[in-house]
Amino acid sequence: MIISRRAALLGAAAVSLCKPALAQDAAWPSKPQHVFVGFPAGSSPDLLARIVTEPLAAKLGQPIVIENKPGAGGVIGIQQMLNAKDRDNTFATTINGPLTTAPRLTPNLGYDVAKDIAPVVLIATSPLVLVVAADFPADDLAGFIAAAGKEPEALSYGSVGKGSGAHLTAELFSDRAGVEMLHIPFTSYAEVTTAIIGHEIDSGFMAPSAAMQYVKAGKLKILGITSQKPFSQAPGVPVMAGQAGLPADFRAELWNAFIAPAGTDAGVIATLNSDINAILADEAVQKRLLDMGWQAAGGTPEELQQRIADDTKIWGAVLDRIDAKN
Repeated sequence: MIISRRAALLGAAAVSLCKPALAQDAAWPSKPQHVFVGFPAGSSPDLLARIVTEPLAAKLGQPIVIENKPGAGGVIGIQQMLNAKDRDNTFATTINGPLTTAPRLTPNLGYDVAKDIAPVVLIATSPLVLVVAADFPADDLAGFIAAAGKEPEALSYGSVGKGSGAHLTAELFSDRAGVEMLHIPFTSYAEVTTAIIGHEIDSGFMAPSAAMQYVKAGKLKILGITSQKPFSQAPGVPVMAGQAGLPADFRAELWNAFIAPAGTDAGVIATLNSDINAILADEAVQKRLLDMGWQAAGGTPEELQQRIADDTKIWGAVLDRIDAKN
């Protein structure tokens, strides 16, 4: 009996449906990948994810679908990653908050960072700058700390609320500098900037990209930057670490990372780490990140794991300080 090619293919398909599917039969990745982002499309975390995943898809030979799941400061994106049915092909990019401060700030978090998250690679970091009005009497960090130390709450600072990056950074700075500043919350960084320029408050921490336009316009001046190395988006601005009595290890940065669900195959983690490090080494990618105010990072999964642990300890102590004051 002669069997047509079509019949043979249909028969083979029927047999395959009768056999249990084994993921090990196909080399990873054999299907589209999904990357969850806990922020809306067009946001900075979303754009960072796309800058990395566009070339990553080409390296993997599979499409990468960005799943925007905004809410709870990025926490929902991680929750969605962990609840996905196809965990072998599901990952996330996230800012530091959901991995470091959320366990303290978010009730019913739904995950344990140490047990449920597999670090892959640090994507990028972004420092903050300390800004004051252009006519503020101090021109450097030492003068600012001296003015802040005259009496408790002699100087004020603004942020977008308790637990925000600017709030935590200001409290870390106050602790390390040995001063007490008055916290004034606002609903947006635009309001913080306006309040500094209008002399309603004395200072604030913000992204260099947000501050530089006002510095160039002669409305603000920058006294220092929170990274341990100079940042090209804030040329000539001195680092705070080791200055005016601050410790040499002073650092307060926002960061963005690529993560996977715990239990992800070690080979998959290694492939993703290698490919993303290669992407971050590309000068064109570095420029795209820098134009957004971010410095390309990279490194090993172990280094990201240590960064998570270190920052959790640092910001945990800051939250203890804030709780003690309230």
